[in-house]
Amino acid sequence: MNGWLTEAARFPDKDYPVESWQPSLCGAMDILIRRDGVWLHEGRPIARPALVRLFSKLLRRDADGYVLVTPVEKLTIRVEDLPFRIVDFEGRVFRSDQDDPLPLSDAHPLVIEVQGEEWQPRMRVRGDLWGRLTRACAARLFETAELDGDSVRLELDGQRFEIPVVSA
Repeated sequence: MNGWLTEAARFPDKDYPVESWQPSLCGAMDILIRRDGVWLHEGRPIARPALVRLFSKLLRRDADGYVLVTPVEKLTIRVEDLPFRIVDFEGRVFRSDQDDPLPLSDAHPLVIEVQGEEWQPRMRVRGDLWGRLTRACAARLFETAELDGDSVRLELDGQRFEIPVVSA
């Protein structure tokens, strides 16, 4: 993966067609995405934000779990919760910890899971990759929400959204 990463590092903000790449599984890479969104390699935080951003663009979830893919390699990694954090929103556009704009829509739905007494909102980033709303982002969002049975009603940017509440 190193040779391809060198080339890809020149374009860390490019979107890659990871869903269409079908390389064979080559093994595992010692990368863990912690619950708080910190990426670790061999137990140490990855210090270069551009490298984390690049890895996030090469991330996919498939039958092998969470994987980093290139046209020729696929390596599994570990994820404690969800690979992304949703850190802020303005109007109906949310923003991930990798600075991806995510307009609330069918492509980027917001789902609220309930586990016991805890509400755990998450939003689809792309494919089968989701981001967990940070506590601060969720608290700000719920300031204007109305609970209505099995859904939460939100009004964002003058648009009304019904967000499903599901048991995790």
